Amino acid sequence: MKIRVFDNSHDAGVYVAALAEQVIEDHASPVLGLATGSTPIPFYEALVRLHQCGLDLAPVKTINLDEYIGLDPSHPQSYAWFMQNHLFSHVNIPKDQIYLPNGVASDLEAECRRYDEVIRKHPVHLQVLGIGINGHIGFNEPDDALLSQTHIVDLRQETVASNARFFHDIEEVPKRAITMGVQAILQADQIVLMAFGREKAQIVAKSVSGGVRTDVPASILNLHKQVTVVLDRDAAAELMDSSGRLRIR
Repeated sequence: MKIRVFDNSHDAGVYVAALAEQVIEDHASPVLGLATGSTPIPFYEALVRLHQCGLDLAPVKTINLDEYIGLDPSHPQSYAWFMQNHLFSHVNIPKDQIYLPNGVASDLEAECRRYDEVIRKHPVHLQVLGIGINGHIGFNEPDDALLSQTHIVDLRQETVASNARFFHDIEEVPKRAITMGVQAILQADQIVLMAFGREKAQIVAKSVSGGVRTDVPASILNLHKQVTVVLDRDAAAELMDSSGRLRIR
């Protein structure tokens, strides 16, 4: 596991976009696993700028981690809308190469099976992750056991409360979601975990410096051979010594 600490989220996003560019240039049919929420926005902004400077994204396939259950893709807080707003409407990735779970499918279990087949057909070269305040990746919440396949999850109260900032009222926040399982995440060739802000410092430290724990889902990334943790200085605060140097590398 590599840890990279930047002065701000903008610089961190540029770094992750450079990693994505390398993957795109190295593969004839590159597959990017994508995340939503405020954390990856600097990455998407930097990737859009690279496209505007000449990076062709037409060969890219994208597979998103998760989606709220009950939100139509046209809903402004759906992750489909988020991706369209922050990335897809600004680049030349063909629509038929974009994959997201369908949170309004009539048969949600069948939708989970469909999404597992998408993941099987298109192995991810670079998986981008954020981390929840309780350590979730995707919407794999802390539990006695972490599920390997795409599944329906009841969101923890702390997750609902954290996501309420995107809604007018906490009662509007969906309480369930479809999420990619941890096995699919770990099958990616390369993983980047991004975290910014002092409120993420404690869970980042628990995730990268301890053993694998199901109550800290992100800690499972310690099992992967190629993970880069990308932080700003606030998120890295509990990994630093008194002189501001990383205690672990």
